[in-house]
Amino acid sequence: MTFSTDSAAPPSIISLPRQPMTGARTAPFLPMSRAEMKQLGWDTCDIILVTGDGYIDHPSFGMALIGRLLEAQGFRVGIISQPDWKSAEPFRALGRPRLFFGVTAGNMDSMINRYTADRKPRSDDAYTPHGEAGKRPDRAVVVYAQRCREAFPGVDIMIGGIEGSLRRIAQYDYWSDKVRQSVLAYAKADLLLFGNAERALLEVAHRAAHGERLAQMRDIRGTAFLTSQGWRPDDSWQEIDSTTVDAPGRVDPHPDPYAMEPVNPAPADPSAPQPVRLISAAERVRQRKAQRAKTVVRLPAYEAVAYDPVLYAHASRTLHLESNPGNARALVQAHGERDVWINPPPIPLTTPEMDYVYDLHYARQPHPSYGNARFPAWDMIRFSVNIMRGCFGGCTFCSITEHEGRIIQSRSEESILQEIEHIRDKTPGFTGHITDLGGPTANMYRLACKDRNIEASCRRLSCVYPGICENLNTDHSDLIQLYRKARAVPGVKRITIGSGVRYDLAVESPEYIRELATHHVSGYLKIAPEHTEDGPLSKMMKPGIGSYERFKALFERFSQQAGKKQYLIPYFIAAHPGTSDEDMLNLALWLKHNGFKPDQVQAFTPTPMALATTMWHTGRNPLKKLARSSEKVEVIKDAYRRKLHKAFLRYHDAENWPLLREALVKMGRADLIGHGPQQLIPPESGAARPGAAKSVRVPHGKPLGKRPTVAGKPQSRPSATQKKTGRR
Repeated sequence: MTFSTDSAAPPSIISLPRQPMTGARTAPFLPMSRAEMKQLGWDTCDIILVTGDGYIDHPSFGMALIGRLLEAQGFRVGIISQPDWKSAEPFRALGRPRLFFGVTAGNMDSMINRYTADRKPRSDDAYTPHGEAGKRPDRAVVVYAQRCREAFPGVDIMIGGIEGSLRRIAQYDYWSDKVRQSVLAYAKADLLLFGNAERALLEVAHRAAHGERLAQMRDIRGTAFLTSQGWRPDDSWQEIDSTTVDAPGRVDPHPDPYAMEPVNPAPADPSAPQPVRLISAAERVRQRKAQRAKTVVRLPAYEAVAYDPVLYAHASRTLHLESNPGNARALVQAHGERDVWINPPPIPLTTPEMDYVYDLHYARQPHPSYGNARFPAWDMIRFSVNIMRGCFGGCTFCSITEHEGRIIQSRSEESILQEIEHIRDKTPGFTGHITDLGGPTANMYRLACKDRNIEASCRRLSCVYPGICENLNTDHSDLIQLYRKARAVPGVKRITIGSGVRYDLAVESPEYIRELATHHVSGYLKIAPEHTEDGPLSKMMKPGIGSYERFKALFERFSQQAGKKQYLIPYFIAAHPGTSDEDMLNLALWLKHNGFKPDQVQAFTPTPMALATTMWHTGRNPLKKLARSSEKVEVIKDAYRRKLHKAFLRYHDAENWPLLREALVKMGRADLIGHGPQQLIPPESGAARPGAAKSVRVPHGKPLGKRPTVAGKPQSRPSATQKKTGRR
């Protein structure tokens, strides 16, 4: 078993042979009942997908996308949506699948979906009919997989989606406040698929159709599985021990887990005759790649990271460094007497492959069984188009990179314009307004490394921090051209950009900002500086506030030239690791100076596998090499300080003034209490003076006549256009 690092190596998913087993026509909707199966002439399903979301047949919803992809390959696919998990009976609704169950929690991690940053149950669920809460269990992947096994003993089970992807190794779980084992250990699944898994999914399905069991598939990129401790694909594999960090005194050298290449443990005998052989640079590169393709890095065991913060941070750093498909090695982590083996990440889809996935037949509506039920998530994305995947920003609080990767995967103009036409022709209620052309980030379309060889060997965690890499192409001309062609589609009256703009990239292309401000902003534009101070920004891997100021100046100038009153809505994070009380005070002063009054705000929420979560749990910085003496990161865990940091963001709210007065006195900044323009809050004896400005909510899509209130960033509830838990 060898994992090629050549991105052109895997066969295209477009050229895979269609399975001859069904001969069935394309289903109007993938069946959710026996009656629908009967209408299609099916007596059984080949694959049954179990999801914690309602079934909406649209490519922004994971089950629809992979279901239609499998259907296009000739498989009979059924969907069990939001089953009652209290018994196994609902999991028998479509019978036993001929090949396997595919299980996911849905478009979001089930714990983020069900609980707030304060660990309180949410009152709604955007992916459920009528927004009703409580329709999925905690840790849905585990529960669903166990019920599938109970319903049909011996059936093959594959797990995946965002929840499976972010919990593939031992990870800190914020809601139980402990390190939990890999989801594989709880779900007892045969195989886990992580990332955007179309390539792996189709290989698994075709091999299963030819009689191979999922438990035998050990050589597929983007998969993880449980195996016996010490298992190797064959004797040619070598293991790098990365289970420890530095140790005092002189010790035998051990391979550096952060190094680009593994170190041979046995040096050659210097007394033996050595033949002289000239090796070209290209051949040396090939040899190193071949060696890496048969190397596995052993992470500290679950039992070690569960109780040792330094080893947890070390394991987190190693995993993130092994995330580039061009050079990543396999990883293994002991869980008791078994190992969790994680193969290298999947090779990203090409543009033709992305087009193939998004151009499949989608009904672009909720399943008819829901009647007229309203889906909040559907309302958000029904008139939007995903134009790309991935994000090379590397923000430490964000989960997009861990799931979708750093390499941008873009669709062609033709595919995007065709989807706009489908929205116009097939989506009820369309009035001519496309609400987004974006993805995880609005303006990374077709941006990539200038050299594929450099990209394949890169180990950086971000292409834009601490500054924009000199090898990164930042030309926005392809995106500008796409915007112009999209506006010209007959029936399209307006296109606004709903995804967040990466402003440090945008300032590299002023023409893009001009295009955006002139044609694609509906009163206000969301943007995410996250903070103003270097301390927290360095732990977020975000640019300094100077980049925001440059973008703001260009945006306001081009808005004025277009004759429009438009405003930026900056989002900020409270209580992020590395943030001091003084940092939040300075941010509050900046907000007041710039006339911003945030309305809804939330504190940082630790999400599985994110680097900022590692900081929050361990108090260590995984952005640097780890040692017992490594720097410690200030972490805000106690309820008082988390509340205080949120109060600084809402300095204008009278309910927060008593807390802020107390804090300012303790910080020696009582001079900021008063009615003066340079002071933050009024004194206790005087309430707000008559005529003081009040916070006003901004109706979605409707600009106000004066500077609007900032809508707080939903740290634990990303926009549906991002599709994943992503940035939190």
